[in-house]
Amino acid sequence: MKALCWHGKGDIRCDTVPDPTIEESRDVIIKVTSCAICGSDLHLMDGQMPTMKSGDVLGHEFMGEVVETAPGFTKFKKGDRIVVPFNINCGECRQCRLGNWSVCQRSNRNAEMAAAQFGFTTAGLFGYSHITGGYWGGQAEYVRVPMADVAPMKVPDGMDDESVLFLTDILPTGWQGAEHCEIKGGEIIAVWGAGPVGLFAIQSAKIMGAERIIAIDTVPERLALASKYGATDIIDFAKEDVFERIKEISRGEGADGVIDCVGMEASAGHGISSVIATLQEKLTSTERPYALMEAIRAVRPCGIVSVPGVYGGPIPVNMGAIVQKGLTLKSGQTHVKRYLEPLTKLIQEGKFDTASLITHRSTDLADGPDLYKTFRDKKDGCVKVVFHPN
Repeated sequence: MKALCWHGKGDIRCDTVPDPTIEESRDVIIKVTSCAICGSDLHLMDGQMPTMKSGDVLGHEFMGEVVETAPGFTKFKKGDRIVVPFNINCGECRQCRLGNWSVCQRSNRNAEMAAAQFGFTTAGLFGYSHITGGYWGGQAEYVRVPMADVAPMKVPDGMDDESVLFLTDILPTGWQGAEHCEIKGGEIIAVWGAGPVGLFAIQSAKIMGAERIIAIDTVPERLALASKYGATDIIDFAKEDVFERIKEISRGEGADGVIDCVGMEASAGHGISSVIATLQEKLTSTERPYALMEAIRAVRPCGIVSVPGVYGGPIPVNMGAIVQKGLTLKSGQTHVKRYLEPLTKLIQEGKFDTASLITHRSTDLADGPDLYKTFRDKKDGCVKVVFHPN
């Protein structure tokens, strides 16, 4: 089968690799009908995440048709269309029973490796390095889905792929990012990054009742979509001082909640972040916390800092600001299974626009290496890339 594979920093190739086979009693094999490139995949492309190996199959946003099940498997049958969350869940450990799906204690085949880095293991993830289990991802024609009786969901009748594909990651990630801000109605919420996750965070904050939603980015196409999806205020960080503008919007109070949808590959804007940027680039750091630094500064005292953006290792954080301002910091990989049913209902009700952020489509995975570069470099107005390989 064809698959998009990692072969080193900046080296993504469309390879021919062996078809997956049933390995465990809870496995299914799906024929991938839709998959996408995520901003988190760019961290892999750019060498930001450790433990990748040459030939690893990429991709954690995918869905498809069941073509084979393990003997005795009953949750799905051949022909069912399913969406597959990016995290793999056993359904039996304490964290799964608590609904903390992203930190499943049993699905990571390399749990000791993750624990050495983070203190405890994460869940196994599709297509996202060996520290999260070394599972092959879904930017491929076929995928083995382990523990398929727990996290995956059958697609309701009448819903097409592009309506539900983003339930695999970026829609629930944007929702969880907004949910962490404890929006009750009337708040000012600032969102760093108007990429796909940020755009869904903006839509989510609007649904939850935020009064002012501030989108912070510098890419015109993304800022236009942010306005379309509900942002009331736009800040181009390349042209304005973000902190001063947020103070102006909030009448000197600061935002009630801030959401870092950028993560480790942030770009610096004006002010102190540009000074830190110069120093950090000289130190060749791969973790660039400019967005998080600005968010911590711009949130009001006793406000909430939500971090759905991905970080892979230690970063400098202004703990003085967090402590002295009495801030709450909330983060984590997304508990996707927790949100599948309620978000599906909101999609069916027309509350989310899931398709208009797709700017680039392809039916051939061979286009993948070029489209990775287009997405990374934000060329040709690229906001989101989706493949329909079968």
